[in-house]
Amino acid sequence: MSTIWPTGLHSIGGALVRCHLLVWERSAVLIDTGLCLAPYRLRKLMSRLALKPTALRAILLTHGHLDHTGGLAEIKAWSGAPVFAHPAEQAHIDGTFSYHGAARVGGAIEAMGRTLLGYHPVKIDTPVRDGDELPFWGGLRVVHLPGHTAGHCGFFSARENVLFSGDLFASYAFSAHLSPAIFTSQPALLPASVARVRALNPAGLVPNHYDRPDTALHLRRFDQVTC
Repeated sequence: MSTIWPTGLHSIGGALVRCHLLVWERSAVLIDTGLCLAPYRLRKLMSRLALKPTALRAILLTHGHLDHTGGLAEIKAWSGAPVFAHPAEQAHIDGTFSYHGAARVGGAIEAMGRTLLGYHPVKIDTPVRDGDELPFWGGLRVVHLPGHTAGHCGFFSARENVLFSGDLFASYAFSAHLSPAIFTSQPALLPASVARVRALNPAGLVPNHYDRPDTALHLRRFDQVTC
């Protein structure tokens, strides 16, 4: 195990967000699908790794916001991989979720983005719940971390002692912060999700918004954020 960046973990950069390809043996699983160039970069990466599209065994979604599902339809059509996500995220994936308060701003931005990108929603194939054990990358446990959205989930690798924390927080040298109000539909639930991650006590974190591939660094930054 490396607390810097685990073997077999590949970051795929794109507009605004990163998604992650987890590779083991001759198989792979994708956590989130990014925006715009992410599907192209995924195909290029898998080609470089000599992995066929069918090697992608699943697409795991931390949540259904556009920057995490923008490439979903294209990647699913290309690979045939089933989509795993919390059922509460289907409304976000479909673009039908009704936002309230400050989050209406984020909802309006998403609606504009779906129109500009010609977005196509996709149905969740396998709903996941808190505590589910998924047979990918040596085992990934679903950790329900609501707040950013009602069905927002992380994925914990016990083998690597690393948590993929989705959009619970963003980790940059200039700012480490919890999900901003305009992108948070269940703000009252954030403190409990932060507390849950701290109780889990992983050796490292992999968020979706960050500057450097260093899981221990992201954990240190997370430890400094407050609700």
